[in-house]
Amino acid sequence: MADDLPRTPAPRHSPVGHDAGTPEYGGPTGGWGSLEGIAKALGEAQPSPDALRTLWRQNKTKGVMCTSCAWAKPAQPHLFEFCENGAKATVWEMTRKRVGPEFFAKHSAEELKTWPDHDLEAAGRLTHPMRFNHATGHWEETTWPEAYAEIGRELTEIGPEASVFYSSGHAGLETSYLYALFARAFGHMNLPQSSNMCHETTSVNLASTIGVPVGTCTLDDFEHCDAIFFFGQNTGSNSPRFLHQLQAAVERGCRIVTFNPVRERGLIEFASPQNAKQMTVGPTTKISEAFYQVRPGGDVAVLAGMMKRIFAAEAERPGEVLDHAFIAEHTEGLEEMQAAVEAAPWEEIERESGLTRAMIEDAAEVYLSARNVIGIYGMGLTQHVNGWLNLGMLVNLLLLRGNIGRRGAGISPVRGHSNVQGQRTVGIGEKPKHMPAEKLEELFGIDVPTEEGMNVVAASQGILDGKVKALISLGGNLVRALPDRERMEGAFPTLRLSVSIATKLNRSHLVPGEVSYLLPCLGRTDEDIQASGPQAVSMEDSLSHIYGSIGHGTPPSEHLRSELAIVAGIAKETLPESPRLRWDEWTADYGLVRDLIAETFPEAFHDFNDRLFTPGGFYRGNAARERKWNTETGKATFTAPTMLSALGENTTGDERMTLITLRSNDQFNTTIYGYSDRLRGLKGDRMVLLLNQDEIERLGLTEGQRVALVCALDDGVIRRVEGLAVTPYDLPPGCVAGYYPELNPLVPLSYHEKNSQTPAYKGTPVRLEV
Repeated sequence: MADDLPRTPAPRHSPVGHDAGTPEYGGPTGGWGSLEGIAKALGEAQPSPDALRTLWRQNKTKGVMCTSCAWAKPAQPHLFEFCENGAKATVWEMTRKRVGPEFFAKHSAEELKTWPDHDLEAAGRLTHPMRFNHATGHWEETTWPEAYAEIGRELTEIGPEASVFYSSGHAGLETSYLYALFARAFGHMNLPQSSNMCHETTSVNLASTIGVPVGTCTLDDFEHCDAIFFFGQNTGSNSPRFLHQLQAAVERGCRIVTFNPVRERGLIEFASPQNAKQMTVGPTTKISEAFYQVRPGGDVAVLAGMMKRIFAAEAERPGEVLDHAFIAEHTEGLEEMQAAVEAAPWEEIERESGLTRAMIEDAAEVYLSARNVIGIYGMGLTQHVNGWLNLGMLVNLLLLRGNIGRRGAGISPVRGHSNVQGQRTVGIGEKPKHMPAEKLEELFGIDVPTEEGMNVVAASQGILDGKVKALISLGGNLVRALPDRERMEGAFPTLRLSVSIATKLNRSHLVPGEVSYLLPCLGRTDEDIQASGPQAVSMEDSLSHIYGSIGHGTPPSEHLRSELAIVAGIAKETLPESPRLRWDEWTADYGLVRDLIAETFPEAFHDFNDRLFTPGGFYRGNAARERKWNTETGKATFTAPTMLSALGENTTGDERMTLITLRSNDQFNTTIYGYSDRLRGLKGDRMVLLLNQDEIERLGLTEGQRVALVCALDDGVIRRVEGLAVTPYDLPPGCVAGYYPELNPLVPLSYHEKNSQTPAYKGTPVRLEV
């Protein structure tokens, strides 16, 4: 598991520097290791000849926008504008392997349940619409008209209140808009989305503090910032193309400080595969000048400590530290926040953060020395019970010196899936505000429901309670992505109707409801030909830019239909006929859907079709970037800390530890490309439990010993994962780590961020059992 690294006695854990004797990748992020990873993926996926042409055009104007992460696509792209993960996603989708009727005739659902996640998706692309036969236990071929007709009849009989339309972050803006319209025309807003499980903390809490549900930065800001602070984001594995902007920033003098429980290589060292010198004899680029291994949930304490030092500096140099003019004009709540921060004792700050006062004050000095500061974060900040406070404290830090709404400064959540932010922008979401009812009534003559719909947690609870009877999944692998996975997987077969729109087979397809369909769709890399000719789709990146994407690959089967065509086909069979719901026309020409998006959201999407292929994407705007605060009071709001940890309570028993779930370097969300976690120096078995060597000795364990992990929350449900191999790793005391989704069964559905209901995957209390 540890690449045969030599074992030497490890020192007591230090929050800076790697612990000797535990696995670590010795090379930089990028470099030859990245190229080797791509070569391995090419060998296993056996992609079509179109794959190399697609990669050449990936993330370039009129090319394919990557199906992996949501990082920005520059107006002047590199020669190769893709990373290791993006290349894996492309060749994985463009495999020559096929999963059709013959495959399903040979393999029953029960047999396929024994296959690992990797093997299910590695089997190849789906080729035919399939209906599940409970009598035989096999998926069997059907026709599109039969599928649409029965799905429509079932939805009509079940009704809107018991129906849920889920979406992963893959589908383009055009499909997403029609999906959201379909739900509202049907009579519900039960539109849970993958964002509910990762960045919904941002959507809810950032909106309440600065008035926008997304970050405020653009690529230009990274060319003008003086310092960047990272919290809980693993750039090397989750958004590697971002490293080019970070490398350029460091080389012109920008200072980067990182806080993360895990020493992730992407924020330590980078060698650009685009740079021949770095790939041969040249030195690599050191990214973070300081990397602090904060305890899980301890970001609140870190930020409180930094602000204590900033307030002290203001007292030493009155009027020279804080941006008083900005604070007076644009903010409220400073006095209450400052009083709470200054009252926080340093002993408690050190205990909750796992860092020393000197470390935190050193980080604050970096902040004080910089004119323009960007705060970047990932799910390490959002997936906590008190994620609202994590985020509020980071906003506090930036507001103190006017670092929101100025060039080279801002707050920047790094989204995961390629269009997860864009789907919300065009209406996928459970709240009425996600789509203007008046405009929909004007355009389509429908009565838009007024009651808030179900998010992921509510929909999941509805499935457990038997209240949800129909589930349409537009992409994704919901069974594997959900918390409380064993309970949820056991409940999925109780659904009356389950429909999955997918490119590949996954675990969710093996727990069919009473009536179940598996509908194969075109991937983004596939050429999409409709009645009016070749079609383009669009998506939004993490920085609020919109891009057009054109697939040029040969579809794996003539039986595939586009995601948009499938949504329209189901809607047409479900809803009463209306001359204003022109499903066939919209399927024939996606440009007509973009016109509808522009009419519905004119401020962001005016002249949509004309701007579709703007190099670098077109910017849809951001009020907070213009210092217009769409909050209840019209001002940005400081958050007073009520505690110094983002972790929750309600635990039981002694020896509890905090679980953080991780994704490997060979993984994207629930898709497992392989078993190498190269950037952590790990490989092979995914059923591992990482903890530091002092904890292993304290608990009387040995390396390689198989143990069980049990959820320590006292809610009457036993949640347990067995067979985890004890693996020494450089982690803070009291912390254990393991892979997502394997450890999802340990996270209760009810254990989530309090305002957004984002599952607490980065802060669940657990106990080890031998």
